[in-house]
Formats: sequence, C-alpha cells, structure tokens
Amino acid sequence: MNHGFKNPVSLKPVLVTGATGYVGGRLAPLLLESGYRIRVMGRSLSKLECRPWASSPNAELVQADVFGVDSLKKAAKGCRAAFYLIHSMNPNQKDFARADRAAARNMVEAAVAAGLEKIIYLGGLGDDGPSLSEHLKSRTEVAKILQSGSVPTTFLRAAMILGSGGASFEVLRYLVERLPVMTTPRWVRTPCQPIAIRNVLNYLKGCLEHDETTGQSFDIGGPDILTYQELMGIYAREAGLRKRWIIPVPVLTPRLSSYWIHLVTPVHSSIAKPLAEGLRNPAVCRENRIRSIIPQELLTCQQAIRLAMERVQQQKIETSWSDAGMPRTPEWLYYGDAPYAGGTIFECGYRIIIEASPEEVWKPIARIGGQTGWYFADFLWVLRGAMDSFMGGIDLSRGRRHPSELYNGDALDFWRVINVEKPHHLMLLAEMKTPGEAIMEFRLHQLDNGHTELQQFARFRPKGLFGILYWYLLYPFHKMIYKGMLKEISKTIGKPVSQPPERFAPGRYHICNVDPRLPPAKQ
Repeated sequence: MNHGFKNPVSLKPVLVTGATGYVGGRLAPLLLESGYRIRVMGRSLSKLECRPWASSPNAELVQADVFGVDSLKKAAKGCRAAFYLIHSMNPNQKDFARADRAAARNMVEAAVAAGLEKIIYLGGLGDDGPSLSEHLKSRTEVAKILQSGSVPTTFLRAAMILGSGGASFEVLRYLVERLPVMTTPRWVRTPCQPIAIRNVLNYLKGCLEHDETTGQSFDIGGPDILTYQELMGIYAREAGLRKRWIIPVPVLTPRLSSYWIHLVTPVHSSIAKPLAEGLRNPAVCRENRIRSIIPQELLTCQQAIRLAMERVQQQKIETSWSDAGMPRTPEWLYYGDAPYAGGTIFECGYRIIIEASPEEVWKPIARIGGQTGWYFADFLWVLRGAMDSFMGGIDLSRGRRHPSELYNGDALDFWRVINVEKPHHLMLLAEMKTPGEAIMEFRLHQLDNGHTELQQFARFRPKGLFGILYWYLLYPFHKMIYKGMLKEISKTIGKPVSQPPERFAPGRYHICNVDPRLPPAKQ
C-alpha cells in the first residue's frame, strides 16, 4: 500500500539529516531523482552547497544542528517526514553514546513540534544482551528514544553495509590488500549478514512510500550469511589476490584490534573500535518481513564487493565515510581581536608567477594529495603520515574521495578542506597530531598580462612552548618543500615560469594586527 507520496513534488518536503554523511549523501540525490522535494540540513551550509545535487530546484538547504533543538525545530517545520541518519562516532567525540542520546531527544521534540508524520531511522543489527557492543547498544538506544515520542518511527536494523567509500568496506579492502597473513581476533568467524548500500537506500526510500512500515522495526540484510573471514576470502578472489592466511587468536581485544586497523587502514581507531566491537556480535536477520513490502533485487556479497571495487577503480566514489562531520574553521582565521583569539601566528609562504591562466594552474592544485601526491618530497609526507598514525592520528592513506573534485568538508589525506573556490582558493585544515592549529592555503591571482600568481603558505597557531619549538624545528623543511612544490606544479602545467618561487609571508604576526582573510604583506 503506497502512502500519499504518489506525486512527491507537490507535497511538503522531506527532511534529510546527515545529508553530508555516507548514507545521507547518497539518499538525497536518490530522493531527488524520484521526484521528491527534500530539505537537507547540516551544520555547514558551504559544505551542503558543494554537493552536485544542491542546485536542484527541489532541494532546500538549511543550517541546523541536532544538538541545538531550536535550529532543529526550524529545520523540521513544514516537513512531512524525516530521515534520521545521525551518529556521533568520530575522533572528536569521546562519549558518542551520550551525544547520540541528546541528539535523539532533540529530534523527538522537533518532530512533535513540526507535526511530522513519521521518522525513518537507520541503525545497527544485533541481539540485545550484556555482550552487545557499546556501538550497537547506542544504536538501539537511539531507536527506543525516537520510538518513545508521539511521531511514529520506522527502525531499519542493518548489519555491515558494503559499498565504495564505506568505513566497513574500506577496512575490509585495506586489510586484505595489505596483509597476505593476518593474526585476527576470533570475531572473524562470527556470522553476519551484510547488505549492499544500494539495497539500504532502496529500503529507506521505500519506507517513505509504504504505510505498512510506519512505526515498525525491520531487520534488513542481503541474501548471504557468512563470517568476516569468508568475506575477506571473497574480496581476495574478486581482487585477483592470492589466498590470505588468517590466524584467529584469543588475545586480540577490540581495543587492540582497533589500533591494528588504524595502522593498516585509513579508518581512525575511534571509528575502528566500535566497528570491531560490533563484529564480535552475530548480526543475522531474525525476520525478513520488509522483503515482501519493499521487493527489490538483493545483491550478494560478491556482487556488492565487485560493484564497490569497480567504483574505486573508476574513481567514482559518491560519498565516503570520511565525509561526515563539520569542518571546524579556527576562529583566529576570521577575527582580529587578540583577547578573543589570542596569540601569535607563524607563517611560511612562497609565490610563483606562471604564464598560464588561473584555470590551467588550478588543475594540479585540485588534484593534490591522494594518488597524485604532493608534487615534491613525497617521502617526507609519507613519513609524517606514518608518524601521525603511530601517535594515534590520521594517516596519509585516508586519501581523497575523488581524484580531481574537491568539496568543502572533504577529507584530503590528513587535511580537511575548509574552503574551496574554484579556480582561486583552496584552504586546508590539518587533522594530524600537532601542538597547535595548522592551515595550508593556495591562492591564485590573475595578473594584467594574463599570467597567474600562485601563492602557497602555511599558518600555524602554536599551543605552548612545544608548539613554538615544533614550528621552528619544521621551518627549514617547510621552506624546502613549498619551493619545491611550486616548481613541480609549474612543470606539471607545462607553461613557462616568468618569476621563480620567492618568499611571500611576514613570517610571524600577532592576530590583533592582521586580518588573515587579506593577502599577507610582501616581505
């Protein structure tokens, strides 16, 4: 039985929370393609505006935060239904379960105030009990909070989701590709029922269209029930790799497993730990009622892995696990009030003038990082990434979502894109472990003679004495690397250089004297 969504364009919009995350970022365009009007919310409008589907006349973008109930109420007002695709499992959130409880309660209050007809929530699959992982307990707890309100909540319980860019798939991919022999926890032999991301999306959309699903809980899974060890074997065969030798041992706790995953894969230990803990619990569908309500072709694990691998090889990853979260822009970048921001900012920067247009110069800038690398002294970047990984930070292997496209909020190796204005400006925020806050920036200025001035510089706000020592210790390397990068970028463009790299930064300034939005003063 279809709901009253037969002519979706004429109806009130559907609210999509988590629209810049892995699942939400794929659900939004699917709803638009199906003719729905959607309202997508995020903490950063600039991050939302970069999405390819954001310019659709049926897409409305709103700035809101699930931890701010008033903004959430405004976002939900006038909507007919809402997809709740929020979780707080990220490196910056120490107590994700507590944060998720608070966000869920706010969603209940906002849904009631807006008079929503339904909430659709995607959570985890696992049997309640004392052995259930903290992550899966939190997912179930969120469902109970949402269902305790007067607005009916549909709860979809999924096990591992297989798809290009997904955290579970990335862990699987890197483990199998990098380790021919693995000592693993015993959970590699725990049964699970993975599901392809496209099937998850179809179920989510289907719950919007069928009254039978309103207020119900459903297990969703693919046609295969297998162990993680068998899943690794499937990946190895699809990738054309030799058989992987897997040796389960009883001493690897989820915490130790997460550190191992962190070192071998781009997934941070804070995310790897709840994933590893969840794998110790059997995750098999206890019922399949939804299959008769929302019929679709369910992909096998082999099909899902093959499709995900094709997307990776074609570099057509729509969304990534690293997309979620808000790019945190340091306040000192925009405020010149010393008592408010405080401190001294160090700079190191160089510029080069190339006989080319900004569009031509922008191309190698837009491809920086990932498989392209950093154009100069890549071994030093790799060494810095390895050091960061051992300190619990983010390795260079996180890469980037797309080889040439950059959106606000994108992960880029151990950086985060906080501003991109093609073809004039790229600003990156360091997410590696540093005793301070670091920014790397590229600016392109078209000159009167048709040439382009390319500026590259770093800004660093140290924290304490160690931060200052850290800056001066790395300063000689910054000078060498930045000059080398500009030379190599110009070679990549293949156009003559009218002025070789020269220093272009004050070196050091106090926040109260300089507005960082303006070009640095010439040295």
